[in-house]
Amino acid sequence: MDTRKLEYFVRIVDSGSITKAAAALHVAQPALSQQVSALEKELKQRLLIRSKQGVEPTAAGNALYRHAQSILRLVEQARLDVERSGAAPSGRVAIAMAPYCMASSLAPAIVREVGRRYPDITLHLTEIFGGVLSDAIKNGRLDMALIYEPRETKGVRFTSMILDDLYVVASPEVGPDFDKDEPITLQETSELPLFLPEDNHTVRRLLDKAFAEQGLTLRVAGEVESVPALFRLLRAKLGATVLPRSAADALFPDADFRMRRLVDPDLHVKFGLCTADHEPMSEAASAVLILLREMIKNQLLARYGTDAA
Repeated sequence: MDTRKLEYFVRIVDSGSITKAAAALHVAQPALSQQVSALEKELKQRLLIRSKQGVEPTAAGNALYRHAQSILRLVEQARLDVERSGAAPSGRVAIAMAPYCMASSLAPAIVREVGRRYPDITLHLTEIFGGVLSDAIKNGRLDMALIYEPRETKGVRFTSMILDDLYVVASPEVGPDFDKDEPITLQETSELPLFLPEDNHTVRRLLDKAFAEQGLTLRVAGEVESVPALFRLLRAKLGATVLPRSAADALFPDADFRMRRLVDPDLHVKFGLCTADHEPMSEAASAVLILLREMIKNQLLARYGTDAA
């Protein structure tokens, strides 16, 4: 299939008119119509419905439009990669980070190291939650994400790097005997008011399931998706939260807080890198991905003497 025909077809659909598309492309209208007819003949499907108001894609036309956009994006990326081969990686790389994870604390180091190694790469950093994140990665708006294991989603690949224990974090005065350094049971945790993310977050889903299986009530004092707000709520001794160990260490290093491992049952989450599984990465994104793996591995070795899930 000729990519030029696909480019013409996409421009026609975007313009809603063969006349407007012909003018934008500097192609004669009859020639453009012939290209569409050739596509319809090749695919044995009617692709456009023509009227006095313009053109609208059929169901088959909409399917081709979606695929054509991906194909043209890949062709353009291939052209850019070939042009840049042999030169230092450059371009924009978009990374998402789960709000409640160790990645947030790594942001300054990530920006510093990417700037040192790859000065022509521009980073776009954002915090975003699972469901929206998966769609953004599949659609190419994000190159990668540092998150806790999401629900299995078609078009998205998750590579685990850490198997993280869950810890209850709070001020020592939040409840009776919370200043202990020993583990805390799920039963004991059920007596605490908890500030947690919404139920689309991996940690929340895990807690909801564990509490239900034990016949316990999860006391949700509030749903909080802001780390600064969570910090202030815990410092005000209004409740506790539950976080993976790496996130608790990174977000609450203050000695004023206690961290107690959650047991009976032990609960764990997987932390790692999320990428698209159907489109190749740009050279710049591939370089940043390798760097992120290296930085997370070094962070784990420095803190815990381990580097893998």
